[in-house]
Amino acid sequence: MPHRTRTDPSPSQLTIFHLVQPVEGGVARVVTDLVRAQVAEGLRAVVACPPGGELADRAAEAGARVHTWPAVRAPGPRLAREVFTASRLIRRCRPHLVHAHSAKAGLVARLAVRGRVPTVFQPHAWSFDAVEGRAAGLALSWERYGTRWSTRTLCVSETERRAGERAGISARWAVIRNGVDLGHFAPGYAPGTGTGTGTGSDTGPAGERERARAALPQLAEVPPGAPLVLCVGRLCRQKGQDVLLAAWPRVLADVTGARLLLVGDGPDREHLTHLAPPGVLFAGAQPDIRPWLRAADLVVLPSRWEGMALAPLEAMAVGRPVVLTDVSGARESLPPGHEDHSLVPPDDPDALAAALTALLARPGLRARLGREAGTHMRATCDVRKTAAAVSGLYQDLLSSPPTKTRKRTKR
Repeated sequence: MPHRTRTDPSPSQLTIFHLVQPVEGGVARVVTDLVRAQVAEGLRAVVACPPGGELADRAAEAGARVHTWPAVRAPGPRLAREVFTASRLIRRCRPHLVHAHSAKAGLVARLAVRGRVPTVFQPHAWSFDAVEGRAAGLALSWERYGTRWSTRTLCVSETERRAGERAGISARWAVIRNGVDLGHFAPGYAPGTGTGTGTGSDTGPAGERERARAALPQLAEVPPGAPLVLCVGRLCRQKGQDVLLAAWPRVLADVTGARLLLVGDGPDREHLTHLAPPGVLFAGAQPDIRPWLRAADLVVLPSRWEGMALAPLEAMAVGRPVVLTDVSGARESLPPGHEDHSLVPPDDPDALAAALTALLARPGLRARLGREAGTHMRATCDVRKTAAAVSGLYQDLLSSPPTKTRKRTKR
């Protein structure tokens, strides 16, 4: 099986096998951060994932042994082959623990292992929220059944865990919130310099925005000082960019000259491009989103569902205020007191437009929220703490006596 790695650690090391699908966006960044911390700790990290996307290269650079696992996002006729391939990889690697990321990998890993190896399943948002009708019912039935083969179900927010409980999933729960690399995602200015009120000073957030915009050729046509709203995420139904585009004309009616910038790619790109009103820019997928965050006045993520989205955490770490839909993890992401300014109901273009307009009209408020967001992230969302908590969970599971697979609960 093809693989990429910088080193080939001894199999006597404690081995963690990460089975992952999808291979881009927040999930890829979470896995890469975990791998980097685990390798630094002396663990043997193995990642199996589909080709393409950003994960394979980034995980290899972080020190993981990377195997190609051909898999698509949705269940289908390839499932049996995907399970067989994953099972063979796991047998070859002989891991001490399997960590499955997102719904598809969670489905395959649990079918492949069936409790024979301690297994952590991390949904990164529930599968039954992503589909409708009969498909949602089947996804929920599987999650209820498959939990018997999860030694722990690891949620990234309390609201994600409570959503699972309300859905009737009788899991052995753990909650460890997402974190970000605070050295990587940091303001490009020294905190405390400049007012950030849009006065054009060379220091502080205002000067940082102008420098970042000048360095991005894609923003050459954006007039200096024009309000710029940024949305970072895969272009798909989950992230709700269609709701944002529906809200945007109402923002333009009150904030003359505002621009909306979408960073990311995905299956809905053509549809969203067709929907886009004037003043909307598409930048595609970007390997480094920091310059884009620093160029923005405000970051928005109008998701329909999440576990705890990573992009808003990264935006706040850079010192940018955010507007989020009130889905799992959103309230837990925000600094205390930001809910009134930063939270709106999902699928509500009017509420979204009102929140964006209110912040765009008040540069002083944006600056204060951005400073408070940066301080909050530095105090609560260090990825090193997240990785240490995950490592502690592994150690608890590996040091505990094995538990018997539970019988299926009749419902």
